[in-house]
Amino acid sequence: MGKWTRRILTGIAVLAVLGGGAYYWLILQSGTPSASYALNLAEIRRLADSLPGEKPREIRAEHVVSFAFPATAIVAGDGWTNAAMTVFSYQLIADKTVIIDTAMSQKDAATLGNAVFDPKAFARLSAALKSAALIIVTHEHGDHIGGLLAQPDLKAELGSTKLNVEQVANLDRYNPGYPKAAFAAYHPLVYKTYHAVAPGVVLIRAAGHTPGSQMVYVKMAGGGEFLFIGDVAWHMRNIDTMRERARLVTWLFLREDRDAVLAQLAALNALKKAEPNIHIVPGHDPDVVAALERDGLIVKTFR
Repeated sequence: MGKWTRRILTGIAVLAVLGGGAYYWLILQSGTPSASYALNLAEIRRLADSLPGEKPREIRAEHVVSFAFPATAIVAGDGWTNAAMTVFSYQLIADKTVIIDTAMSQKDAATLGNAVFDPKAFARLSAALKSAALIIVTHEHGDHIGGLLAQPDLKAELGSTKLNVEQVANLDRYNPGYPKAAFAAYHPLVYKTYHAVAPGVVLIRAAGHTPGSQMVYVKMAGGGEFLFIGDVAWHMRNIDTMRERARLVTWLFLREDRDAVLAQLAALNALKKAEPNIHIVPGHDPDVVAALERDGLIVKTFR
C-alpha cells in the first residue's frame, strides 16, 4: 500500500469518527476565495516578445507516470470513483531547447501506490535534461522537480536550471533527502511578478499550491499561446467549476494556501472565457493533453 493510499484511508477513518459535518467540510465543500489574483495578459505578452531569438516552434510531451486519485480529491464533491492523473514533462523546441517540469523518479512514483512508471519515457527525459539550454519547473513538489533531482550529474544540469528562491528554499520540505551538496553554489532566480526566461517564455508568480509555484506562459513562433499552470489545477474541471481539491487533501497532504489557489482558479476561469485561444494546461489532466496531441498542438515523446 502506497503512502498516499494509507493517508487517504486514515483520513476516511478520521471522518467516520468526526461525523457528517466534518465530512461535508473536508470532502464536499470547496469554498470561495477572499483573496484576489490577476493576470496582466498585455504585460505577459509584451515580455514574451521582449527577448531576441527564435520562439518555440514545437511542444513535445512525455507521459512519465500514470496513476489515479478519487475524483473528490481532485475536485471537492466529485465522488469516490477514481479519476486518471498523469505526471508530464514538456519540451519546447527552438534553436535552444527548454524543459518545463521534470516528472519524477521510479522510486518517488512508488509512493503513489497505484502508479505505472514508464522507464523509457524517463530515459528520454533524462537525456533531454542533459542537452537542454533551460530547465524550469512549475513548483517544487517531487512529481514536478523529482526527475531533475534524481539525475546522477545533477550539478551539471543545475547550470541550465532556473529555480526561483522559494522553490530552492522548500526543496527539503517536499523532497527530503535531496542532494543538497549539488546546490552549494547555486544562485536561484529572483523576480516579483513576471519574468521572461527565453524568447516566448514567461514565468508568472502563482504562490499557493506551494510557496514557489509559478505558471509558464509560452508564445509559439506561429503565434499560438499556451499556459502551463502546474498544480494550480490538477484537472481542467477545477478551472471550469472554480472548485478546489477536497480540504482533506489540501489540509492533510498538501498544506497549501487554499484561498490563494481559489483566487487563481477564478482568474483562470475568467481567462479561459475571455481568451479561448490560449491553451491552458493543468498539471495532471491526461484528457487535456491527449486532446492537444490529437490536434497536433503537442507531440508525444521527446526528441
